[in-house]
Amino acid sequence: MARVVQKFGGTSLADVERIKAVARRVAREVEGGHQVAVVVSAMAGVTDCLVGWTRETSRLHDAGEYDVVVSTGEQVTAGLVALALQNLGIDARSWLAWQIPIRTDDVHGKARIHSIEVAELEGRLALGQVAVVAGFQGLGLHGRITTLGRGGSDTSAVALAAALKADRCDIFTDVDGVYTSDPRIVAKARKLDKITYEEMLEMASQGAKVLQTRSVAMAMNHRVRVQVLSSFVDAPGTLVVDEDEIVEQQIVSGIAYSRDEAKITVQKVPDRPGVAAAIFGPLAAHAINVDMIVQNVSEDGRADLTFTVARTDLERAVSVLQEKRAALGFTALKPDSNVVKISVIGVGMRSHAGVAQQMFQTLFEKGINIQVISTSEIKVSVLIAAEYTELALRALHTAYGLDALG
Repeated sequence: MARVVQKFGGTSLADVERIKAVARRVAREVEGGHQVAVVVSAMAGVTDCLVGWTRETSRLHDAGEYDVVVSTGEQVTAGLVALALQNLGIDARSWLAWQIPIRTDDVHGKARIHSIEVAELEGRLALGQVAVVAGFQGLGLHGRITTLGRGGSDTSAVALAAALKADRCDIFTDVDGVYTSDPRIVAKARKLDKITYEEMLEMASQGAKVLQTRSVAMAMNHRVRVQVLSSFVDAPGTLVVDEDEIVEQQIVSGIAYSRDEAKITVQKVPDRPGVAAAIFGPLAAHAINVDMIVQNVSEDGRADLTFTVARTDLERAVSVLQEKRAALGFTALKPDSNVVKISVIGVGMRSHAGVAQQMFQTLFEKGINIQVISTSEIKVSVLIAAEYTELALRALHTAYGLDALG
């Protein structure tokens, strides 16, 4: 007997027929003799609708009341899934976050989980009852409903799996696993049987949309074995596991990309101590995250500083810097949203030299100019012009031997 947490996203719960299909899939796990807890998102499109109603009612809305409204989508699906399971003759009941409870801080809209009190749940699971838990929700320090932010149901599922000491956490999505690159662009991309937590965390943070970054980090911290698989295909998915579980590790496991980047070049900044702090301090004060950074120093004692921000923050970042122009002493700002970040990822990089050089050589041979570079222990990222995205992904996928056979 295993204890399994299954999480189903909005596309898996888009209508009543799909909810019944989810119930049948859960039933198979129960009939296999396993203890099952199910975590559900809202039905596809419902959260967006609730957010819209909130903003239409009050542009300057109370964050606590916002959470009360937008958390209701998960309450609906939890009840419907429990009903669908009961119709199949399976003992099941729904649980809202406050009933368990799933305790969080009081940061409405992006709360973080502090603890989950699972004694009652464990007793019910031991008796064979399926627990259907509303994801995305929490209970704040002062007894108010909180929400965990976009993709928060993934985080709910992993946190619940950790608290229940589950053998596995299955995340059901509209894709059938984690691929070496985006199969919509790279036709020869392959589905991975296994990927390490570190690689999945990099893939998620560098643009792969399969799993939410916070959920991967939590899985890594608590060593929860996560499986990514499709609600619509009856086949094994990709296991996200500890590095020790992968016998022979590829040097490069995947190539991710992000179109959510924008570049800013601050031209002719005085090259003196404290200038970087003077530029990035105001951005940090306005909660604008800076990612890749490169500095070019010229002979006249001035420098060009180039960095990237989220595309949604570009206009705000330019405005913040323009306000500080006199103090910073730069001559011009050059914003550019026509860029994409390409990242080559793999834990095998730790023990193999030449990964970055191969990336640079491959892009050079395709006539693709690299604008900014950043690296970590298991990742090399470059910023290139957006029009070269598809060409770069396919060329790098081939260069690192990731193409599917046949």
